[in-house]
Amino acid sequence: MRPEPASLELSINYRFSHPELLRRALTHSSLANESRTGPGPPENDNEQLEFLGDSILGFLIAEALVERFPESREGDLSRRKAHLVSAAHLHGVARRLDLGSYLELGRSEEMSGGRAKKTLLVDGLEALLAAIYLDGGAEAARAFVAGHVLDAPYSGDVEAGTDIQPAITNFKSALQELAQSRQLPQPRYTIVRERGPEHSKTFTVEVRVGKDWTGHAEGRTKKVAAQRAARGVYERMLEPQPVDPASVE
Repeated sequence: MRPEPASLELSINYRFSHPELLRRALTHSSLANESRTGPGPPENDNEQLEFLGDSILGFLIAEALVERFPESREGDLSRRKAHLVSAAHLHGVARRLDLGSYLELGRSEEMSGGRAKKTLLVDGLEALLAAIYLDGGAEAARAFVAGHVLDAPYSGDVEAGTDIQPAITNFKSALQELAQSRQLPQPRYTIVRERGPEHSKTFTVEVRVGKDWTGHAEGRTKKVAAQRAARGVYERMLEPQPVDPASVE
């Protein structure tokens, strides 16, 4: 039995004046298509709200970053924004709100595990933001973003920091840049092991930078394992290296 939308209102600390906006934000096109009796505009699903919410989110994140980091350059602000609007980060936000349990899905999506799909959860979160904006205006949307997106723990593929100031969210890129700055060969990644059943595999990835730097890490996906391996090598390369006494004689 799915929880009532009213409990979601409690979780987000916002009560809708027009509950039909919340219902629409939670209604996936698969259900709307099944219940539609004829041709017509997509008035009953969340696709248009998701489109609007994506733009609202980008604007509010950019606004908040400029306000919080007035001395930052454009490149730094862009990296922070990319992290905060990434599907990985928004997926974590949606999961913390248990958004999947509130979604209204068609039978096909229900049967295929739609409530746990990253795309559906991220789209639903953006639609929810648009619904809040249409119902309560910019301030209500701004409060939602501040409380649930800006200051939320990072819970994406790379455990690389928290909230609005992640240390690094892409260690593969960071390692590549570090290797280049030290005139070393570019990192090379190899999948050295796969274990577990097909639906729940664990991958082990090796990364090598030249002859002296190598690392291994596991992850539920190849991408996660590669990022973790890159992080290990990157952090070791930044550690002070012992000085060979013979080199200073």
